Amino acid sequence: MNDGAIPQLPAGELLILSLNDGTPACDSIKRVDLTGLATVAPEDPEPEFVNINADGEIAVTLQENNHIVIVDSTTARVTGHFTAGTVDLDGVDTRSDGALEFTGRIDGVPREPDSVKWLGTDRLVVANEGDYKGGSRGFTIFDRSGKVLYDAGTSLEREVARLGHFPDKRAKSKGIEPEGMEAAEFGDQQYFFVLLERASLMAVYKDTGSEPELVQLLPSGISPEGAVAIPARNLIASAHEVDLGEDGGARSHVMIYELAEAEKAYPTIVSNDVDGTPIGWGALSGLVGDAEKDGILYAVSDSFYGMQPSIFTIDASRKPAEITGVTRITRGGQPAQKLDIEGIALDGKGGFWLASEGDSAKFVGHGIYNVNAKGEIKSEIALPVELLAGQTRFGLEGITTIGEGDELTLWMAVQREWKDDEKGTVKLLSYKPSSKEWGAVRYPLEKTEEGWVGLSEITAHGDHVYIIERDNLIGDKAKLKKLYRVAIADLKPAKLGEALPLVAKEEVHDFIPDLKSATNGYVVDKLEGFAFDKSGKAFAVTDNDGVDDSSGETLFFPVTINVIN
Repeated sequence: MNDGAIPQLPAGELLILSLNDGTPACDSIKRVDLTGLATVAPEDPEPEFVNINADGEIAVTLQENNHIVIVDSTTARVTGHFTAGTVDLDGVDTRSDGALEFTGRIDGVPREPDSVKWLGTDRLVVANEGDYKGGSRGFTIFDRSGKVLYDAGTSLEREVARLGHFPDKRAKSKGIEPEGMEAAEFGDQQYFFVLLERASLMAVYKDTGSEPELVQLLPSGISPEGAVAIPARNLIASAHEVDLGEDGGARSHVMIYELAEAEKAYPTIVSNDVDGTPIGWGALSGLVGDAEKDGILYAVSDSFYGMQPSIFTIDASRKPAEITGVTRITRGGQPAQKLDIEGIALDGKGGFWLASEGDSAKFVGHGIYNVNAKGEIKSEIALPVELLAGQTRFGLEGITTIGEGDELTLWMAVQREWKDDEKGTVKLLSYKPSSKEWGAVRYPLEKTEEGWVGLSEITAHGDHVYIIERDNLIGDKAKLKKLYRVAIADLKPAKLGEALPLVAKEEVHDFIPDLKSATNGYVVDKLEGFAFDKSGKAFAVTDNDGVDDSSGETLFFPVTINVIN
């Protein structure tokens, strides 16, 4: 109503009930009037969240009013209240524009806390989600008088960006939206946990009494809403609001985490800073290994970041792997538009070949691009008209090179059947730059009883090309996430329009055990990139869809292949 502007009656109030053997006693209700305290809309307090300390004091957030109230549960009287105040944020992404730029500034942002937790009996920590005119993208620790003891500022959101979990579609609004909280002692250490609704993460902090220590960011389900700690079992559980079951996506669920003396299971890949600013990333797709340095790979991001197409340098020798640099793809000195980069290959000259998946409904063409080491597009190769006659939006999903000089041939994997394909087969396209000749072979797809099956990557290594073939299913429904190979000697393309030969494939690896191991049992959908480094070590990466209707995990992991040339 009225675009959420307050006041909007009824005002709401705080109810205090006694418990009899764990059951609320309805005849014991005490009502606490919270009107007249806040200055934003004093007649409409809009109480949001409560927490009770060991002395029986109740902290209440009045989120839209940007206010916090303390109530004595015995007398049902307000014993203190204060404004949550404002904060200036410098170095934030404020535009939902398909680019990650942590260079903006917002001044005087009301914190508008959602959840609140007591830290002992003298301090409060709040999650500053925002719901009206504010939301400061972090958390704040107050003393009971309202004095700010610590404010996270932009620090938490920047850590989120380093993990590839920053939700660009929420950049212009409230960013990561810290919403839920929990606080508990595990052993003799006080922890608190901040649930990031839009980033699908849970931040774990040690309470040091002064500046808290970030221990870890844990992946969660989509939109974590609440959490409960179980210290006796070293556990914390979180509940997640969003249910995408009708669309074949993740269901609303509960996740359980255990505190243990072990190597962190997550993240598997992070980014470094450049000039003090995190390298923003996400939606990783194609992957290729550097020709000269062991452990160095390059990845591309897809159209989710259409205003900032990028090539990322990855140091896979570190754990977690590190994105150490980024090259922006440009056309005429500006970010290249109308691209959906899904594949990358070295061009042997310090630059790259890129495969872009088209979508005619969005006026994005299928094509191949050659960029130099600076990311500048030097040539653009459109798919031939006779091929585009049967196009769908499921186009080029990988690119690799075979041969050198005039014999150099580019090979691209088309993800799914086009209108001119025989059912159950897709094309592997070839293009020879020296002669501008196009050709293709047919690749046989596995059958599926649910969803669809398609290709996600093609990588030449030794005497074979290696191809990711997968279904589009998740969790227990996922049945096919595999690596196959085709002998290069069998890649004998026919001209487009002629009968295309069918190649034979050989299964070399099943990724489902890898994916289950990475998440302790849950299989994510989009296995998108696969490559060998200079020494022959293999790596794979998943696409997190820009944390849009996705839990946001990017899984980057080494792959052990028993069948190598």
